Amino acid sequence: MAGLVVTNPPRAERDIVDAFASYGVATIHEAQGREGLLGSHINPVQAGARIAGNAVTVTVAPGDNTTIGVAVEQCTDGDVLVVAPTAPCDMGYFGDLLATSLKARGVRGLVIEAGVRDVADLQEMGFPVWSKAVSAEGTGKGTLGDINVPISIAGRLVNPGDVVIADDDGVVVVPRHKAAEVLAASKARDEKEAKARARYQAGEIALDVNNMRPLIEKAGVHYVSYEDWTQEAQK
Repeated sequence: MAGLVVTNPPRAERDIVDAFASYGVATIHEAQGREGLLGSHINPVQAGARIAGNAVTVTVAPGDNTTIGVAVEQCTDGDVLVVAPTAPCDMGYFGDLLATSLKARGVRGLVIEAGVRDVADLQEMGFPVWSKAVSAEGTGKGTLGDINVPISIAGRLVNPGDVVIADDDGVVVVPRHKAAEVLAASKARDEKEAKARARYQAGEIALDVNNMRPLIEKAGVHYVSYEDWTQEAQK
């Protein structure tokens, strides 16, 4: 039976959550073993935004955004609202009025596997959104989903209190109980990439920076001069 609202679920520690914003989605995804990335159909409706926050999870009925309105009350400063319909729907569940309400509570953004609207207003007010679609089609009222329960969104399981990081590359989710571990791994990867970047800037190439020569030799790469190649091709 829908209509469940779980209040005050545990959240990852705020300093850990905030620190994740220093790293990109790609770095964090790689650092946690290429896990947690939402499907590529979830895209930002604005460029240049990067957020990290605790997930407040919401399921919504197809074509009905009532539960998003209920979820606003459960959001606190530093959260990210994560919304999935119980059946596929691209209607515009969310617009500038809900965004204004969430922003006033310190919510950092929205991730939704459905449609949003009022995109120009969302961009102007600086409320970041990652969505499946943009649609002006409005939703109805009166059918409930659930709040702060585990949800499936864009091929991933998200639990309330998990850390959600989003930028131009998409959205990645870090389980709350692994947040400190993944943050440390992300820092280490970022430092490794900084060293590699310096080598690239000095003129080195990936074959040497990443020690790929033994790999490609094992895979069977072989070199031949253009003259020898053309002569062989003519035989």
